[in-house]
Order: sequence, then structure tokens, then C-alpha cells
Amino acid sequence: MKYCGTLILAVLFASLALSEDFKTTNGKVYKDATVSRIEADGIELKTKTGISKVYFTELPQDVQERFHWAKPEAPREPFYSRWAAAVEDPAALAKIIAFGTSIIASVALVINYIRSRRQPTIGAGRTSRRKAVHHARR
Repeated sequence: MKYCGTLILAVLFASLALSEDFKTTNGKVYKDATVSRIEADGIELKTKTGISKVYFTELPQDVQERFHWAKPEAPREPFYSRWAAAVEDPAALAKIIAFGTSIIASVALVINYIRSRRQPTIGAGRTSRRKAVHHARR
């Protein structure tokens, strides 16, 4: 029982020692706040007034680094805008046209080769002239 009271006091002092002031980049201050939960986009702070969620983007750089938060990368430029930029450059446009033409020519050569290798087919539904005449007389 004697150690139970000591343990409770140690926990209380530890929680007081872990509380600190957090100041956001827009000037809001959270006094004597403890971090109750760390999430992917921010931290939950417990203060005397209640629980608040503060996003990492609102916190200074040193606090972001302390919680190992890295800024997400900016989204990539859309594909069509890169093409639009390439079309504005005459040399790039010439390369695009040459590349497209070579692809079309290669596909045409492959199709012609396949057609030349095909065996002519005899129509199964065709009948000889004699049989056609014979069927017509009936």
C-alpha cells in the first residue's frame, strides 16, 4: 500500500512534467497542454479547457520535426499540361510528330506482313457453277 501512493504521485508529477505550451503559426497558444494522441495530420492536445486538435501545418517547423511529420509532396503536374508545354516548343513538336509517324509506319508494316503470309481461304459456302445450275433447275 505504501508503494501505491508513491506510484500515484510519480504519475501525477510525470504528467505535469510532460505538459508544455504549444504556439501555432497564427499565434494561438495552448498553455499547459499534454499530447493525448498523435495522428497522421496533427496532434490532440489536452488542456484545462478541453481537448483540441492542432494540425501539423499550423505548428512551427521544430514541432513538426519533433513529431516526425513530413510535408506531403505537391501533386504532380497533369499530363495534358506537359503536352501543351511540349507543343509550344517547335523542336519538341517535331520529335512528337516523328515518333508518332514511326509508330504508325511500324504498325502498318506488321499488318502488311501478316496479310502477305495468310493463306487464301476457299469459301465453304460457295458451290461450283454446275451444282448451282443443277439446283436452279429443280
